[in-house]
Amino acid sequence: MERITTPEILQEKIECCTKAFDEKIKGLNGKRAVLVCGGTGCIANNSVAVLEELTKQIKEKGLEDKVTINHVGCFGFCSQGPFVKIFPEDTLYKMVKVADVTKIVDNDLIGGKIVEELLYVDPQTKERVVRQDDINFYKKQVRISLHGCSLINPDFLEEALGYDGFKALKKVLTTMTPQQVIDEVLASGLRGRGGAGFPTGRKWQFAANVKSDQKYIVCNGDEGDPGAFMDRSILEGNPFEVIEGMMIGGYAFGATEGYFYVRAEYPIAVHRLKNAIEDMRKVGLLGKNILGTDFSFDVHVREGAGAFVCGEETALLNSIEGKRGMPRPRPPFPAIKGLWGKPTCVNNVETLAQIPFILRIGAAKFAELGTQGSKGTKVFALGGKINNVGLVEVPMGTTLRTLIYDIGGGIPGNKKFKAIQTGGPSGGCLTEEDLDTPIDYDTLVARGSMMGSGGAIVMDEDNCMVDVAHFYMDFIVAESCGKCSPCRIGTKRLFEMLTDITHGKGTEKTLEDMKTLAQVIQHGSLCALGQTAANPILSTLNKFPEEYHAHVVDKKCPAHVCKDLMEFHIIPEKCMGCTLCSRSCPVSCIKASTTPITVRPIPNKFVHVIDVEKCVKCGTCIATCRFGAIEKR
Repeated sequence: MERITTPEILQEKIECCTKAFDEKIKGLNGKRAVLVCGGTGCIANNSVAVLEELTKQIKEKGLEDKVTINHVGCFGFCSQGPFVKIFPEDTLYKMVKVADVTKIVDNDLIGGKIVEELLYVDPQTKERVVRQDDINFYKKQVRISLHGCSLINPDFLEEALGYDGFKALKKVLTTMTPQQVIDEVLASGLRGRGGAGFPTGRKWQFAANVKSDQKYIVCNGDEGDPGAFMDRSILEGNPFEVIEGMMIGGYAFGATEGYFYVRAEYPIAVHRLKNAIEDMRKVGLLGKNILGTDFSFDVHVREGAGAFVCGEETALLNSIEGKRGMPRPRPPFPAIKGLWGKPTCVNNVETLAQIPFILRIGAAKFAELGTQGSKGTKVFALGGKINNVGLVEVPMGTTLRTLIYDIGGGIPGNKKFKAIQTGGPSGGCLTEEDLDTPIDYDTLVARGSMMGSGGAIVMDEDNCMVDVAHFYMDFIVAESCGKCSPCRIGTKRLFEMLTDITHGKGTEKTLEDMKTLAQVIQHGSLCALGQTAANPILSTLNKFPEEYHAHVVDKKCPAHVCKDLMEFHIIPEKCMGCTLCSRSCPVSCIKASTTPITVRPIPNKFVHVIDVEKCVKCGTCIATCRFGAIEKR
């Protein structure tokens, strides 16, 4: 592509690329377009091999003049991938394997007949669904942060230009002053999507008000919450959109350099981001005097080592500077004194991804979505005990019931919903009584949880909430940077108390001590990691006091999860004496008794029993028994 040195050239490129993109997707060029999911989840599930086989067969069968093929970003519906989508019919095939490629090529691309067996089946109606937008998982979604994901090839600048890319940047650089950009973002009501929900426009205004010879804007892509994969998927699916948002922010408050801080565990996101930056440099969209204006801007990538604490903005800045990732005391805040002592705005990936939409469509249109205090949309990584695992973008104000049952498809096996953990280790759990709560920053906090970066882990009746708190505290202890004593020592003590409780050694005094210590950690820790570390404990204590009571008083785990508080027993009335359990037991703790089988007369067959003293509670016997004769007590 030739260099883009003026707004006029950019406009020509946008028009040309838009026409080419529309022709390909809508089939106006007489060809059909085949899109293959290239998100991390689908790649892990062999989508690259599917792509290669499709490419091979299209070539071998002489379809190159009739079919184009593209590797695109995440479709979002992770539990149903890998996906293959065909335009202009908008046919979506799910869970495609290499062995399925011949059917798609011969039946659909050549024969024009849909491969019914690869279509999504609606679990309620049992009907096959052809189009993506007709699947319940997608119906109530509004894609703003995920704009272009699953449609464009993230490795090609031309496709980004063909799908609204850099229209907002052109508008900003040619028709708006920096203050007008900030005012537009303020009017949109956009709040930071990284967790705290601080108004983005206000943060930019703080930095704009500071006089400095150098300013920076930093994209926080250090997504460390267990089960969260929003930022990774956005960067994998449309890195150009996030870079454009960063550039607009830089123009707004005077930054000339941007840094992406992305954890090294995201190699695909890092690769596509670096590729996008290089392509933009080659054509002049990054560098000196962009589009012939006075605005100069360049971008750098820093790969994090995977420390959860580096999601805290000041620890992140230390890491970029080559220091140990530990938080700084505040004030001064980064907008006043940040990277290398210069004014710096740190924005989340999802926040920057929403900026082009706001400037392209207008603040008023963006503000139509959401609630009074939380505008726009939010991306959630929906996981855990849920049928439809995946990436979901919904308007703020969508209820948890809609998220879990309409979009998420409910709980597997029709089990009873128990809780949903939002906000990761820093958040809390919400229960059945919260299902009709609108999702926004303020209501979630009022209910004892928080938005966080967008992880949403669903739990059912089989989950032990004490064990859940124990899991998150184990994570926090490992991720504490150790700089301040309340967090370094306090979280370790909380973890030890929870361990005692799950082992049957806890008392009611242990619960009181946990509450007291939790308050000390909240008020005494330096950064948000420590200040919110006890949230999973306090939340589960508040919502499920009876489970803690059962653990410390009755010495029982109601969900039969905590091994030291349960026993395995064989139900005599169901035992068939088949010996499968005893033969598979790794510690040989299952023996035949002298009690004859009562289910039906079987000569020389006796009910088996488990020696609970020798049993290691591995669960092998339950998995082996064909008659459901073994239970946890």
